[in-house]
Amino acid sequence: MTGARALKALIFAAGSVGGLSGAAYGLLTGQSRRARSIIGVPCELPLNADGRYLPDGSGPYPASRDDDSLSFAMLGDSLAAGLGAELPDQLPAARLARGLAEELDRPVRLVTHAISGSRTTDLEQQVDRALIAPPDLAMVIIGGNDVTTRTSIGTSAALLGSQVTRLLEAGTTVVVGTCPDLGIILPIPQPLRTIASRYSLSLARAQRRVLDGLGVPAVSIAALLTPEFLTRPEELFSADRFHPNGKGYEFAANVLLAPLCAAMRVGRVISWSGT
Repeated sequence: MTGARALKALIFAAGSVGGLSGAAYGLLTGQSRRARSIIGVPCELPLNADGRYLPDGSGPYPASRDDDSLSFAMLGDSLAAGLGAELPDQLPAARLARGLAEELDRPVRLVTHAISGSRTTDLEQQVDRALIAPPDLAMVIIGGNDVTTRTSIGTSAALLGSQVTRLLEAGTTVVVGTCPDLGIILPIPQPLRTIASRYSLSLARAQRRVLDGLGVPAVSIAALLTPEFLTRPEELFSADRFHPNGKGYEFAANVLLAPLCAAMRVGRVISWSGT
């Protein structure tokens, strides 16, 4: 979902859940309209950097399912797809694949299934595609669009759990980045930004509870990224001021790489601090 559409949906979510008065609803609607005019609408398709990455840092090269690479799949929404990055090698999946190859000292074959605008209800189709050839390792980042489209927090978390379970049953090691804090998006004015933050953090906590029950590492994107993005918004956000830019994704990938490497090395349950 684009920033503009997300804001519009969030207004309806706030009204339906919070029981806003007519005056408060009008205030939030006006704020949303101003924020949408600042954020704008993306007009370019996300980049792609799938392929084979080598331990010497080179790649991507053409890949085959029959080679000896560690197969790594990226699933989720625009954050997983890397919307806002300026170049293919700045995509979070590309940075993670390159980092995994170097840290694990083996080739990594990246396949991206993430699609911008996806909600957790869309994750099933992505998992369907991934399970045609089950990956060794999968990273899932999902939830932001659930917040802005009034998806029930309980329903969203349960859907995530069911799709992660499918990956686990296929032998895939899974690491999940929980819902980011939408309160870091400065074009969203107050009090709308506080509403967005509250919803997103509640969803992240619900996601973590489900993942803990499955023994799946949950990386708190909100806790680990929010301070930097609030401190350095001009440096880490793309032109739409809603998605990270290449440098922002570099910072995020540096945070996500360690849990991915640990999950592959240890091959057991790992618990990471969450919201």
